[in-house]
Parts: sequence; C-alpha cells; structure tokens
Amino acid sequence: MTAARPMIACLGAGRMGRGIAVAFAYAGHAVVMLDVKARSAEQFSKLEAEALGEVGKTLASLARFGMLDSTDAEAILARVSVAPADDMAAALAGAGLVFEGVPEVVDLKREVLAAASRCVAPDVVIASTTSTILVDDLSGAVENPGRFLNVHWLNPAYLIPLVEISPGAATDPDVVARVKALLEGIGKVPVVCAATPGFIVPRIQALAMNEAARMVEEGVASAEDIDKAIRYGFGFRYAVLGLLEFIDWGGGDILYYASRYLEGALHSDRYRAPEVIASNMRDGRIGMRTGSGFLDYAGLDIDAYREKRLAEMVELLRHFGLSRPPVLDRDS
Repeated sequence: MTAARPMIACLGAGRMGRGIAVAFAYAGHAVVMLDVKARSAEQFSKLEAEALGEVGKTLASLARFGMLDSTDAEAILARVSVAPADDMAAALAGAGLVFEGVPEVVDLKREVLAAASRCVAPDVVIASTTSTILVDDLSGAVENPGRFLNVHWLNPAYLIPLVEISPGAATDPDVVARVKALLEGIGKVPVVCAATPGFIVPRIQALAMNEAARMVEEGVASAEDIDKAIRYGFGFRYAVLGLLEFIDWGGGDILYYASRYLEGALHSDRYRAPEVIASNMRDGRIGMRTGSGFLDYAGLDIDAYREKRLAEMVELLRHFGLSRPPVLDRDS
C-alpha cells in the first residue's frame, strides 16, 4: 500500500509558490497556496484566478513537452488550491510541510513564519525559500526552530532538478533527512550547504555572470559570442562534469598555474587560486592521475570512468545536433 503523500502548503501565491505547487502536484501531492496579504473578496478572486491560471498554463506546456497527457493536466490542477490570508489556520491545519515564499523582506518573512508556525503541529517542517537571507536571521520567529531550515529552489522550480538545503544552527538533523527524502521522492536532487551568503549556485553564478558582463564591457567579444561560448563550451562540459571534478580531471596544478598567469596578465586578484589548490598540490592530491584531489579515485577504474563521462558528452553533442559522421576519403 502506498504511503500517504503529505499536503504541501506554500506561504505566498507568487512565482515561487506557483512553481513549487506544480512540482508537488505533478508528483501527486495536494498543495495549498496561502495568500499572505489581506485583500477584499474581489481582489482575492482575481489573485486566485491568476495563480491557478498560471499553474494551468504551466501544466499545458508540460503536456506539449510530452511530460504528461493533456487529459491529465486537469486532474493535476485539481490538487492545487489558493486560500485567503484570513483562512491561514484552516488552510494549514492539514499541512505536512510548509514552504515560505514571500518577498525578500526580513520583517515580512519573520511575521509570516511566526504566524504560520502557530497554526501547524510542532513537528511540521517549515522551510523558507529565500535566496538571500540566512536561515538564522529568520529561525527566531519560528516556534520550535529545530523544524526550520532554508530550502532554496532554482527557477523554474518545477523543472530545475537541484534544490539547495541550508540548515540553521538549531535545525534538527532528522529534519534535513526528512526534507531530502521528500524532495528525492518528487524527482529533485537536493544538496546540503552551510548557512552562508549565496549558498552554492547563486555564489558561483554571480561570479560567472559578472565576468561575462565585464568581458562585454571590455570589448573582449560580443554578447552573442560570449553566450555561444558558455552554451557550447563552459555549460557543455559542466553538464557532465562538476566544477571540482573538472579540476581533478585536468589536474589542480593546471588551475594553479593558469590562475597565477591570469592574475598577473589581467592585474586582478579575482583570478587568484584559493589556498586549498596550493595545499592539494603540496600534498600530492593533484586529481585523477594521483588517485585523489577534491574527490577520491582510489580503487576506481579510471579508464572506464573517463569512457562513461565522454559517452555522456557524446549524448550532449547529439542533443545539440552537433554529432556528425566522420569524413572518409575512399577510392572510387
């Protein structure tokens, strides 16, 4: 017998709430989006129609993409509802997990989280989806903060597999495990990171986006060619290899010397390698060719490992329509 799927509540019916609603409704969960702003009945009806309309359009798109039958979209949409702010207690009464997705204003988030935490059982997990505010700046507003953590989704939330989980100082480790299991159960790929500004993806992403903009500013290349380089070079490789895996693939010493050159040639310490690169070199952890780097390759069949990664790149070539047969010169 299939275990009952917990009802999901989203505090806020904006873009994030709607994306999360699609992700969970698609996976069989009932979802309620709670409007957190006091509105007249007419204003709420307009918001409700807009939110459900967007969810419906998203499901229709997924049907066109072949992810579901168009006849199933109506049944999935029926799992999603929108509740007005003054119905918070009733709307949250059956919630198994609550996601906060209101605007990035600390006081507003604390107010909404405090109210919601009083409406659910003490063991119901509450998660903020903030992309900028540290979990411990919000946890004090939650009754029983051991059940509180940050769960950062990447837009569009219903498509991007990755979800970053950031526990706070008071977060119960069992809560982290429960949230990971729930996310994995709906097809997501959760990662856990410390409560630091930028988490993982936004922190790396900000550096890359600023550098791309800087190259346009400096006249290094056109915006079109920079984006082409990212899609077919940078992004192509990192869709298969993680950044740290790629360092190990080529060798940390290559990054060390390349960083020193760029730092001097471009007169900027933003290219300086962190100390861990130098210490890995001193300790002989260069990467795959020494058996360890950022990752451990002891006992791994390196040739088979490389073959698998290269095969994945070939699949990407096919995806982009760039795989072609060899040119063979044969005598007639």
